[in-house]
Amino acid sequence: MPPRSNLDQVGTGRATLTGFSAVLMWSLLAALTVATGRVPPFQLAALCFTIGGGLGLIWTLVRGEAGLFARQPAKVWLHGIGGIFGYHFLYFTALRHGSPAEVSLIAYLWPLLIVLLSVLLPGHQLRKHHLAGALLGFAGAVVIVRGSGGGTVQTDLVGYAAAVACALIWSGYSVSARLLVQVPTALVTGVCLISAVLAAFCHLLFESTVWPAGSAAWLAVLALG
Repeated sequence: MPPRSNLDQVGTGRATLTGFSAVLMWSLLAALTVATGRVPPFQLAALCFTIGGGLGLIWTLVRGEAGLFARQPAKVWLHGIGGIFGYHFLYFTALRHGSPAEVSLIAYLWPLLIVLLSVLLPGHQLRKHHLAGALLGFAGAVVIVRGSGGGTVQTDLVGYAAAVACALIWSGYSVSARLLVQVPTALVTGVCLISAVLAAFCHLLFESTVWPAGSAAWLAVLALG
């Protein structure tokens, strides 16, 4: 058996790699969404959730964890679907109606909102330096957005409103997740598959179908999934 110090180093390395991968994926989200072209938000969400959910289902079946789905209470499913489906639909909508840089800046205010909303959790307090940091972050976002001159007011407002909703949903989802005990990671697979069905249904009701134009757009969809 390897020494404990070596095991700790391996665990730390994996955690660092996982964290770096998460940052990389978050940073590419806006660019990949723009690269998909004019695909409507619900349709894009349906495509991406189908890809991600399908791959996740294969992994879940291989690991023999499919039985976990049936053991989860309804509130866990509603929490996951509301957070993941709601966030991605609104984010795709924001990018279709506003400047990618600006709406992404607004949508990525969710870490600041997590700090503010964490005061609602048991044992957490909002301290002065937390509040000061949050105010500086909000002020910076306002300065950058007000300094832009692109787009029309109506279009930008739709994008900004969707981006604000993104930040609120994801921060609320993240904070409230602390109140749910022992939710398996494999549940995300089920959430993605259900979200794909919901997005497809909404697409058929509210949108006209626009398929990705060209191989680059399809690759962007695959990468998002």
